[in-house]
Amino acid sequence: MGITKVDDADGLDAAIEEARRHDPKVIVEALLRGREIECGVLEFEDGPRASVPAEIPPVEAHSFYDFEAKYIDSASGIVPAPLTEEQTRRVQELAVRAFDATSCEGLVRADFFLGEDGEFVINEINTMPGFTPISMYPRMWQESGVSYPELVDLLVQAALRRPTGLR
Repeated sequence: MGITKVDDADGLDAAIEEARRHDPKVIVEALLRGREIECGVLEFEDGPRASVPAEIPPVEAHSFYDFEAKYIDSASGIVPAPLTEEQTRRVQELAVRAFDATSCEGLVRADFFLGEDGEFVINEINTMPGFTPISMYPRMWQESGVSYPELVDLLVQAALRRPTGLR
């Protein structure tokens, strides 16, 4: 919501106004060309671990993976992502590093672009990813060998291990 892809400077003012309809703070960033790769991170008793990654393929009816493509048209990701073993290890490592660097707890879904140069660039960290039947987070963990009930149990266990109060 509030995200607009702009192809030239003429569309920037309208895109900023659309974003301001949703929040007074606006981020403008350069377009990154590449594949959209997601990776789940889950806090286990011995520390955070990454799921198998998923890929969000281009949606032909949309210029990018926007709200409508994700939630209205139910664009579905590919789990596991068709990556090399080295790329899989790298994105899993980066996802866990992002989790640690931002002092996350419990779970995150780390979203990346895999650039044409072969490098991963983090796009965002979702600290409360979706849990619907079409959501990528539980699908990635299912493919990683953690069922939905086990996933919920692991999240409850992680929450119970945390101390209360400010950290």
